[in-house]
Amino acid sequence: MPGTNRSDDESSMEPQRRSPLSFPDMSGDRPKKWMKTYRTEIAASSSSVLSTLVAFPLDSVKSRMQTYKFNSVADCVTHTYRTEGIKGFTRGSAAPMASITMVRTMAFSIYQKCKYTYSAWFEKITGLAPLVIVNTPGSYPTFSTVACFGAAGATSGALVTTVSCPFEFTKLSAQISELMANSKTSPDEVIRRSYQSMGPLRTARNIIKHRGVFGLYSGFKLHLMRDTLGTAIYFMTYESIKQVSVTKTNANSPTSPLAVVIAGGLCGLVSWACIYPIDSAKSIYQRNCLTHGRDKEVKQPKIQFFNKRMYRGLGVSMARSCVLNATFFSSFELIKKHINSIED
Repeated sequence: MPGTNRSDDESSMEPQRRSPLSFPDMSGDRPKKWMKTYRTEIAASSSSVLSTLVAFPLDSVKSRMQTYKFNSVADCVTHTYRTEGIKGFTRGSAAPMASITMVRTMAFSIYQKCKYTYSAWFEKITGLAPLVIVNTPGSYPTFSTVACFGAAGATSGALVTTVSCPFEFTKLSAQISELMANSKTSPDEVIRRSYQSMGPLRTARNIIKHRGVFGLYSGFKLHLMRDTLGTAIYFMTYESIKQVSVTKTNANSPTSPLAVVIAGGLCGLVSWACIYPIDSAKSIYQRNCLTHGRDKEVKQPKIQFFNKRMYRGLGVSMARSCVLNATFFSSFELIKKHINSIED
């Protein structure tokens, strides 16, 4: 046997012993095959953790400005620091670290599968696959490429909403819990203060206590609308700008680092600019749900695209999105490229 001084003949006569605890054999080429099979999931989860860490303080400022009135971003930041300290900017980050990692991994897995499926459908109809067009040197976006990526993004966003809605609701609660506790806009002081200084699990239990199990899905319709439309725009923009950037810079690879950074930063800006009033309406509605019991009806606010109030926090949100997505996609493409380069 390997690692002993016995001869091969002698060792072959001995019955093979197994440990009571047996684990999958990850020796040889199995780890490489596993990594290549799940390269999208590995890249998405790793990149999600990194990008969430980098951008979460800006996300917290965005949520506060959407749900409460501040004179400016600087006013929000100074008020948060004065009343809650540094922890105010990271409160509620534990749940997103786990949930966003899971949700983004799901979103990218679904998107990748849908992208190839829809590309095959387009090929049957038009005779040319959008993915072939995109990877052709010197090419530019066409109706079929934009439609393919948009449809795949919309499908991904809609499906993932069923999982992400409760997580995002509890995250919002944690981010604005101190503001809710000290606000006089709602007469239900006991309910408002009950969310103060709570972790994600206790927050979820509190929501169920005050609004029932389905209370975790408060604002689901607005969330579904935001993520379906937003994710479609997000991936259409990312893939199209990346394609144009590669062509304009004469890059050798469709995942050129410069093209990825430009596309990653811009896709978040474009999508948030388009869907921000929907996100604001969702945040306001969810805040109102948190400050009222289940016996009180909460009216869904109107989505007003031409109301200045619905764009509060847009600047910080776009800055956050630019940083988050440039970080995410740079890491995502780098990890995928590294895994693909591993020899079988």
